[in-house]
Amino acid sequence: MRRKSEAVLAFEWDNTSLPKVVLREREKYKGISRVLDEHPEVLDAVHEDLRKLSTEDAFERGRGGDFTSETILRALVVHSVEGLSLRDTVIRIAESPFLQDFIRTRKLATMDYTFLDKCLLAIEPSTWKQVNALLAKAAMAAGTIQPATVRTDTTVVEANIHYPTDSSLLWDVWRVASRCLKRARKLDRCSVPHRFHSKKIKRLHLTITRFIKSKSAARKREVHQSFRTLIGRTGWIVANVVEFITYARRSASLELAAIAEELDTLLPAMTQVVAQATRAHLQGETVPAAERVFSIFEPHTELIMRGRREKPVEFGHKMLLVQTPEKFITDYEVYEKHPADSNLTKTVIERHQALFGTTPEVLAADKGFCPKAEEYAELEKQVGTLAIPKRLRDFADALMRTWQAFRAGIEGTISGLKRAFRLSRCFYRHFNGFARAIGLGVLSHNLVVLAKLKAT
Repeated sequence: MRRKSEAVLAFEWDNTSLPKVVLREREKYKGISRVLDEHPEVLDAVHEDLRKLSTEDAFERGRGGDFTSETILRALVVHSVEGLSLRDTVIRIAESPFLQDFIRTRKLATMDYTFLDKCLLAIEPSTWKQVNALLAKAAMAAGTIQPATVRTDTTVVEANIHYPTDSSLLWDVWRVASRCLKRARKLDRCSVPHRFHSKKIKRLHLTITRFIKSKSAARKREVHQSFRTLIGRTGWIVANVVEFITYARRSASLELAAIAEELDTLLPAMTQVVAQATRAHLQGETVPAAERVFSIFEPHTELIMRGRREKPVEFGHKMLLVQTPEKFITDYEVYEKHPADSNLTKTVIERHQALFGTTPEVLAADKGFCPKAEEYAELEKQVGTLAIPKRLRDFADALMRTWQAFRAGIEGTISGLKRAFRLSRCFYRHFNGFARAIGLGVLSHNLVVLAKLKAT
């Protein structure tokens, strides 16, 4: 069984001869450490999930976890606060005695980044939300934050995918399928009796990419014929994948079974890519975004249009944030299927009431959150001031301008989350990876905010 924590005397670092920037960084971590020590319920919640990594039998045989749950949680906080990859995080910790003191490893060897990855995957997205709610309630009880006045906004966290075009997705299907089938053929030649001409397929993809915007009639015919050939060959290899999976399931080879399992996971997205390309380029249909797949590796990815001039289309998931004047994020949500902002206003009020037992006195949001007239009137009765403009002339009101200036403060927090806490692009797989990364980023942001508030 993994131990929850270990009694360690920490932070014997008071060297005032260091540069100011180093001292500020150390004070930040000392503040975060004090917040975590003052709220043991945070560690309790995370410890319940991390216990899955160790069994009772292993502990009885003297093989308990080398690292406590407290050390793991603090290492994950370092990973988020420093904005580093897991690999670079363990290198930074190994080279910094101060960070070793912060995560309370002392003389223990530094953990491997693959182990830290397993720990992150063991903590459920719901646990991060629970931890954040516990911190919010405790901060309100201590008077550190005043959640009576809140502001809300949404943003998009992008998936770690390339820009998806039909030809690039078809090429993804071919190169991944052919690579796996070639591995299988080396193990058992009868499992894959075909040859794969990948250079010819790549040439088709490059031809389409190069000339798809050409206005020349000859080039348009060449692109259309290339698409027809590329779709046909990709459909052929997907059919071979289905045959191979059937063969591997009847085989006694564990290696073939592993390759088949990998391909079986990707098969639905591969099939969808061929189907949507056929509809768009051979049948002349306009395929809606809701019926498309934008990555065979991250098929959960959504296309989101937010009307931004510099980035009209984003591929990822929408995130909702609710924040107090102290910049503490009291609530957040990641949506697998993004709703309209106007449908979220009621949700924000209801979740705030469930968390703090009362509705906010002031709720500020941009015009996109404005619900229909009947619902707006109903929500105004629940909230003291619903600072959401209905139309542009509402900004002429002095009180509305004041609250909209307050609302604009959340934009800085969104920018900070993306720049400093690795939420510009999510590098974790699947939708649960999105939720975990965002939960850890929000928690780390709130720990930094509480550390600064307590310091002042």
